[in-house]
Amino acid sequence: MQEQIEKRRDLLLLLSLLFVILMHPILDHGTTQRLLLAILTFVPLVLATIRMSERRGWVWPFVLLISGAVICGIGGQIVSSAPLLALQWALVAVAFGLSVIGLFSYLESARTVTRNHLYTAASIYLLLGMTWFTLYSAIENVYPGSFLQTTTGSTNRPTDLLYFSLVTLTTLGYGDILPGSGEVRILAALEAGAGVLYVAITVALLVSGYKQRAQE
Repeated sequence: MQEQIEKRRDLLLLLSLLFVILMHPILDHGTTQRLLLAILTFVPLVLATIRMSERRGWVWPFVLLISGAVICGIGGQIVSSAPLLALQWALVAVAFGLSVIGLFSYLESARTVTRNHLYTAASIYLLLGMTWFTLYSAIENVYPGSFLQTTTGSTNRPTDLLYFSLVTLTTLGYGDILPGSGEVRILAALEAGAGVLYVAITVALLVSGYKQRAQE
C-alpha cells in the first residue's frame, strides 16, 4: 500500500491542489468553513514536503515555515491582528515558492519523461498561482483595498484573490478585479510573465525528454 502511494504522490499533489482551488468558493463563507479551508491549504504543502523528502536539506525549511504559518494564523485570529495574519500568508507564500523551486529542479533533471513528470509539471503551474495568491493575501491584510472589483468596490474574500491570481497567471485578464496600487500591479505583471515563461520552458524540457527517450 505504501509503495503504491509513493508511486502516485505526484498525482496526489496535483489532485490536492485542484481540490483546494475548487473548494475555495464553497468554503469561503463563515469562520468554521474558512478554518477548514485554511487547513486544506496546508495539505499540498505537506504533500510537496513529502515529495521532496528524498533531497537532503529540503524538509526542515518546510517544517519551520508551515509551523510558523500555523502559529501566526492562530495568533492572528485570537487577537485579530492583521500583521500576524499577513505574516502567516507571507510564510505560506515562501513555502509555496520553495515547492515550485524544488519540484522544478526535479523536473529539470529528468532524463526521460514519464506520467509522473507530467503530473509534476501541472502541479508546479498551480503552485505558481497559489504562491501569488498568498502574496496578494498578505498585501491585502496589510493594505486593505489594494485590489478592486469593477462592480462592487474592494475585494472582501480570499476566493476573489485566488481567482485573480489564476486568471493573471493564465493571462486571461477579464478585468473584473483590478490591482489598485503600483506595487500590486507590478506583482501581477510578474505573475503573468512567470506563467508565460513557465509554459515555454516546461514544454522545451518535456520535448527534450521525449526526444532523449526516443533515441534510447
